[in-house]
Amino acid sequence: QVLLAESGGGLVQAGGSLRLSCAASGRTASTYAMGWFRQTPEKEREFVAAISWNGASTNYADSVKGRFTISKDNDNMYLQMNSLKPEDTAVYYCAARPWSVRVHHGEYDYWGQGTRVTVSS
Repeated sequence: QVLLAESGGGLVQAGGSLRLSCAASGRTASTYAMGWFRQTPEKEREFVAAISWNGASTNYADSVKGRFTISKDNDNMYLQMNSLKPEDTAVYYCAARPWSVRVHHGEYDYWGQGTRVTVSS
């Protein structure tokens, strides 16, 4: 069992920055790949970024490349979000799966409760 808890969401103006954090707990949390997904009422949950269990491999959605950076430190994961746009507004979820990175939400076993990010224009 892996428990995930997100933090760091909030309201920011377009062009601003936020840093999301995800704290993982559980006996094997350090061997899990972790990812960020986001969801709005109008859209299905979509992939944002993911990082392998050892931090050696990362993957980003095209919509956030060059603006967002994912990182991992033992059992914690971070998403540095720069140059935020109104279309980044969503609830952001942290997810975990064993070992390797995947981009589809159905391949992740554990989920946090989500943290809301609102970007005003």
